Amino acid sequence: MLYLPPYPDYPVLTGVRVLLRPLTAEDAEALLDISMYDGRKAETVAEAAQMLGKIHQDYLLGESIHWGIEDLQTGILTGTCGFYRGGFNKGAGELGCILLPDCQGKGYMSEAIALAAEFGREKMHLTRVYAITTRGNAPAIRLLERQGFEKTSEEGELLTYDQPKRHEPLSPKPSS
Repeated sequence: MLYLPPYPDYPVLTGVRVLLRPLTAEDAEALLDISMYDGRKAETVAEAAQMLGKIHQDYLLGESIHWGIEDLQTGILTGTCGFYRGGFNKGAGELGCILLPDCQGKGYMSEAIALAAEFGREKMHLTRVYAITTRGNAPAIRLLERQGFEKTSEEGELLTYDQPKRHEPLSPKPSS
């Protein structure tokens, strides 16, 4: 049986290097450079805060779950990840993620994706965990492939990667 948002307590996921935690309006300034909603980028801190509010509303409606990715050692917010665009009622979760430019290439997202995917499978009981990216997003493609996702469809510039069903919990793979 699916266990879907909203939850009595917002899930906090702890890895070796990162903490996936709920975001608040106070995080808007740190995330301004990567804040987006419905394909539109925030131009101001106020817009970023509004977008975080919309994302939280989606969570309250049971359509998404969105975490901030925090470096456990420094407490610095490095990016976001989560399940977006609904589909939960069909047992599916689309993973999305983005890192601040200064935080890319340091292994944060590898661990965050592994934690989120494991939460989706083990706690939410999703039968499908997938991600969509574009042909030109080589870093995202490498990340997904390192995490064991397999390309399952191509439609124009869009590529879909599915995580095969696993019996053992996913653990983060070291970044190269």
